[in-house]
Amino acid sequence: MRVTGYAYPWDVLDAPGFTERALELGVDEVAVAVSYHTTRAATPYAPDRTAVLARHAALYRPVREQVWDGARLRPGVPDWADREDSAGDAVTALRDAGISTAAWLVLTHNSRLGEEFPDVAVRNCFGESYPWALCPAQEEVRTYAATLAAECVADLDVPTVVLEACGQLGAVHQCHHEKTDAVWAPATSRLLSVCCCAACRGRWATAGLEPDEVERKLRAEVRRLIETGDLAVTEDKLPGGLRDGLLSARQRSTDDLRREVLAAIGGGRRIVLHGAVDPWVTGALPGLTPSAAEDVDAVVLQNWVPGMESLDAVSAARTSLPSTVDIGSYVTVVGANPVPDIESYVGELGNAGAAELHLYHLGLAGPGRRADLHAAIGGARAVV
Repeated sequence: MRVTGYAYPWDVLDAPGFTERALELGVDEVAVAVSYHTTRAATPYAPDRTAVLARHAALYRPVREQVWDGARLRPGVPDWADREDSAGDAVTALRDAGISTAAWLVLTHNSRLGEEFPDVAVRNCFGESYPWALCPAQEEVRTYAATLAAECVADLDVPTVVLEACGQLGAVHQCHHEKTDAVWAPATSRLLSVCCCAACRGRWATAGLEPDEVERKLRAEVRRLIETGDLAVTEDKLPGGLRDGLLSARQRSTDDLRREVLAAIGGGRRIVLHGAVDPWVTGALPGLTPSAAEDVDAVVLQNWVPGMESLDAVSAARTSLPSTVDIGSYVTVVGANPVPDIESYVGELGNAGAAELHLYHLGLAGPGRRADLHAAIGGARAVV
């Protein structure tokens, strides 16, 4: 299995010995965050601090005024980074050490823009805005994402681009001190993640749906699901035609976003897409559309939780996607609940059809998790 390890620019530049540790691990590639969302990231190898507080989503390349002049949506400048081109400098440092690199791009996950411009954020059927989620049905959002992608890779010597949040985020999100965990059943969360912004309503109308009636039915079904008290229910009772129409509209928006982003990036690079087998999934790894595999070289699935659900997702992806598209498994060594036997688990993912291990996270995993990094990579190397 090919192994891609993920890292932030400051992991590479500010934590002594990063390249030596990456070489010793034997990863095939390091994916460097070039555009990223709000985070507080531990820095276990940094000698003079314990964390970086990135207060808002930012572009870790120069934000060129001539490119963004006049744009309402534009990337934030990371004043917590002490270099104008920290991602570019990190890529150069890795290349100089003989390590292949990928540009890791986060596209529609941007709380700063969603808060400042709520008209382009995802809005649920109760009229509540999700500021962390920019809606890809909005032309302005797609233009922003395409320009951002182009600026991420401009003059950057990277053979691979990894696309995260290349689709819609939804109701489930770690927001401030989250107090909605374990409150919504899967069916409820799915309906609360249906975007009802003006652009999405316009797409519904074009498809022959009546937007006000759609919202009324969504609200009524959400209330019904909540009142059942069943937190395990996975199916709603929306009319099948309505459900299909809503999913189709979202998938058209996702396809438009991806194609505009890829056109802006240009050819000549390997494209890796974070996604999910379930087409209704929202988030950083949104549901794959029927045409997604035509545009990319690899699809990475969220396999942080070990067990049959993850293995079945890999198997399903391997069966449904063309053989020209590699399947990657996203696995973490810094989860709150560590994988008991990560070496065996990675091997099982490989046997289920995964050709790539995407390992989270080379910077966050300090000395106490180094053995897990080695074990995960050992499991990947053992797959025949």
